[in-house]
Amino acid sequence: MVVRRPVAGVLTIVLLVEAIGIALLNWLLGVVVHRQKMSLAGLDPNVMSVSSKAGGVVFGLYFVLCALAALLVAVRDRSPSGFWRIVLISAAVVHGLLGAFAVGLAGWGAFAYMMVVLGLIVLTLMTYDRRVGPADAPSADGGPAGADGAPRTAQRVPERAEGPESGGPAPATP
Repeated sequence: MVVRRPVAGVLTIVLLVEAIGIALLNWLLGVVVHRQKMSLAGLDPNVMSVSSKAGGVVFGLYFVLCALAALLVAVRDRSPSGFWRIVLISAAVVHGLLGAFAVGLAGWGAFAYMMVVLGLIVLTLMTYDRRVGPADAPSADGGPAGADGAPRTAQRVPERAEGPESGGPAPATP
């Protein structure tokens, strides 16, 4: 499929931009809270400011990690596996949840953006699924086919004990 690498590359750029945007937005909110001495339910404004900044940095680093996963997919042109697959799946879940919250908080435009990013992540994960080749294609009877297209049959491999009776190596004698 021709779209795999470009989609993973675009996803990398989008996630990096999103990481910078999230980090800057939370940093700005932390600065505003600190300068206006805002307090919520008696919390210290400095604690709220530092928490907002720390949350922005952590969330930004998470999106950078997700962008790294997408970059590895684009460079290797292979499906992500193990840890990197889990990172991309978690990014898809996060974008689904952010999209749901964005409708009420920021409007339909933010929701549409989150759904586009979610679509890019899912497309990156799905276009690299296992390919079905002639060896894996189902045969006419519905079972797995061999390399020549003929149905595979189960073959019993005889068990062989080692020893002088079976033609195996003889035991070592002193």
